Amino acid sequence: MNYLGIDWGEKRIGLAFADEIGIAMPLQAAVAASKKERMRHIEDMIAQRRAQELVVGYPLNMDGSVGFKAKEVDVFIEELEKRFRLPIHRVDERLSSHSVEQGLRGQKKKPTRQSGEIDSRAAALILQDFIEERSIRSGL
Repeated sequence: MNYLGIDWGEKRIGLAFADEIGIAMPLQAAVAASKKERMRHIEDMIAQRRAQELVVGYPLNMDGSVGFKAKEVDVFIEELEKRFRLPIHRVDERLSSHSVEQGLRGQKKKPTRQSGEIDSRAAALILQDFIEERSIRSGL
């Protein structure tokens, strides 16, 4: 099974990929100026990687409730469903970008938001969490 992981943001959309091996790898983020171009980038990644399912980070509040950002992601997910007609999984993404930034600082790398690198690394964390949770549930 091929998965495309997605970390949604208004300006940048982080992307990651994993296949049956089960290791999530960051891809080039969708950072184009227009929403239409960012969606086209996602479409290209789905086609190139032959993604069969999408895994989207879902930004719950720290108390686990659905807040404003999660509702924005719900709208984005509706667009994905209409456009790509693929199964979509929501994954709790609390603190994923923060974890990536901390990890980069520990490696003495200066994180840059504009490149989308942090967003795609966050997408990889989200996707890896999904894969690991799925394998635990299936007893692998």
